[in-house]
Amino acid sequence: MDLKDIQNLIKFVAKSGANEVKLEMEDVKITIKTGAEKTETTIVHQAPTAPVQLAQAPAQDISAVPVQPAAAVNEDDKYLTIKSPIIGTFYRRPSPDKPIFVEVGSTINEGDTVCIIEAMKLFNEIESEISGKIVKILVDDSSPVEFDQPLFLVDPS
Repeated sequence: MDLKDIQNLIKFVAKSGANEVKLEMEDVKITIKTGAEKTETTIVHQAPTAPVQLAQAPAQDISAVPVQPAAAVNEDDKYLTIKSPIIGTFYRRPSPDKPIFVEVGSTINEGDTVCIIEAMKLFNEIESEISGKIVKILVDDSSPVEFDQPLFLVDPS
């Protein structure tokens, strides 16, 4: 597990609203605790290579995570949201060699496939329940998503 994976995990936990997450692998143990006022990360690395660097870098990113979503919500109130119906991994294309389902500016209709969410090795095509124009894509490709997490903003006009 590299530093980028750890940072993504911290961001994911901060957004999910979970109070505590523990991850134990062969050579890494990570505990992420979130509270109302602060987020604390403890990383124990059994290998003798620089565990201090792993603990310092993610802590800087944590303070920026809660601030960004609050500003985006106000300006995006006029748009409809396509939300994730399941927990899993978000993909914008059916396979790495295929084109992306939708991009910003794409016009969609009810029933159009907008993405795929992988859950327990099953790839679920997510179809739009609304028609309109994609204004914003809220999730990065190959990112974990939670149930009811906003994925796309759609202008219905």
